Amino acid sequence: MSLDKEIRKLQQKVSENQMSRRRFMQGAMALGVGAIAPSLYSEAAQAAPKKGGTYRMGLGGANTGDSLDPATNGDTFMINMNQGAVKNALVEVNADGQAVPELAESLEPSSDAATWRVKLKPGVEFHSGKSLTLDDVIASIEHHRGEDSTSAAKSVAESMGAISKDGDTLVFTLESGNADFPYLLSDYHVLVGPSDGSGKVDWASGDGTGPYKVGEFEPGVRANLVRHANFFKENEGNFDEVHMTAINDTAARMNAMVTGQVDAIARCDLKTASLLEKKPDVNVHQVSGTKHFTYPMDVRAAPFDNQDVRMALKYGIDRQGFVDTVLRGYGSVGNDHPIASTQNYHAADLPQRQYDTDKAKWHLKQAGLDSLDVELSAADAAFGGAVDASELYAEQLRPAGINLTVKRVSPDGYWDNVWMKVPWSACYWGGRPTADWMFTIGYQAGGNWTDTYWNNPRFEELLVAGRAELDEAKRNDIYVEMQTIVSNEGGVVIPCFANNVDAASTAMGHGEKLAGNWELDGSRSASRWWFA
Repeated sequence: MSLDKEIRKLQQKVSENQMSRRRFMQGAMALGVGAIAPSLYSEAAQAAPKKGGTYRMGLGGANTGDSLDPATNGDTFMINMNQGAVKNALVEVNADGQAVPELAESLEPSSDAATWRVKLKPGVEFHSGKSLTLDDVIASIEHHRGEDSTSAAKSVAESMGAISKDGDTLVFTLESGNADFPYLLSDYHVLVGPSDGSGKVDWASGDGTGPYKVGEFEPGVRANLVRHANFFKENEGNFDEVHMTAINDTAARMNAMVTGQVDAIARCDLKTASLLEKKPDVNVHQVSGTKHFTYPMDVRAAPFDNQDVRMALKYGIDRQGFVDTVLRGYGSVGNDHPIASTQNYHAADLPQRQYDTDKAKWHLKQAGLDSLDVELSAADAAFGGAVDASELYAEQLRPAGINLTVKRVSPDGYWDNVWMKVPWSACYWGGRPTADWMFTIGYQAGGNWTDTYWNNPRFEELLVAGRAELDEAKRNDIYVEMQTIVSNEGGVVIPCFANNVDAASTAMGHGEKLAGNWELDGSRSASRWWFA
């Protein structure tokens, strides 16, 4: 067989998703074309998506209290359903981590980035047949604002400033400049639904502009979605139907993947992911991103209102041991702030906090204590293996004189009944693409998701200054100082950043690069993938 035919044979397997990138590169090297292998692979991987079929997803993070209202969404199942399939935002984050227009056609800033003019894509239709209008967008954003708002995106939406209409253009007038403003418009809570005519958004109907419309939705159990024939993206929304099944138990999800009951799962069991990878009909996708595991403390409550107690708990965790044991190496150590090493403005020169029981003891003494008894609530809903990880943490704290009792709680309703309801709990964050966005939604004083209830005046001052600063060097200095403050004074232990480890059938086709901002290609596999 000629060399050209051998290359085309390899490329065909890639386009049909029957060969991984690694195996293609090995085959290309064997053929003596290793130098051009990346471009050959890219050419094959970007073949036109195919239409048809029913995509079956096995997802955790489902709760019986889940709602079609995106303001309430906060975990894997609903993020994949609402953002990934049913609705759209003005902006989306692509596989390269860039903010690109989605429902927006263009976004134009003023010279100081304090005013943004946004035009909508023409011809976009809701599932109901209604055309997308400026009023729909305004109502969807206002849904998250106001004194009575309980939306997780309240602080983000309020930072969007005043919204007005100028002909066919939305005008956002911010209190100060924000070069990262487009990223805020991609928030998975701030999805666009139809206005009900009174300035309110109709979220209860599930009507959206996304590639699929809601056929059946049983909270905490399943969602069956049907293709929206008039979806505005030509090469997305490729399946006839999408069936999402809630499988909160990690072992059950893995079994569903092994036995072919589903075509893809999010959050593999890291203990057995390497075994799953050996199956010839399954691809395990590992993508680094911004996801991190945390232990937020309510700093209003004793003993967490004492900074020395918080520091003792930070020195009392073996971060590398956490990565090796809990993540099985699928991640990297954290430093008690939420900005990943891959992100702009990461504080690379901030000394890495090490496991040091002597320093933990010293901080306890500074707090006037010889020993400490604390309770930590955990369930595997917080993150895979959270209960075992917390028990490991308890063992590591013991030599410092800290007696940690791990309280096992129900995974169902964990985010409603435990997180931010008890003084100390296990948690995970998907992270955000920018430092400003992450600090705004999770650390700004008074935010609905500021889970430590922390309020630091210097941090608040820097948060506003960072948005408005357009000089990159000065902006870097601001965000480095903010990370330092959170690490040394904040109320959260962040032991690690976790890679997204998902699995999919080799029958699935997708782009060459998967997004890492959420599991399963940025939570958009239902929209972006296809059957090869």
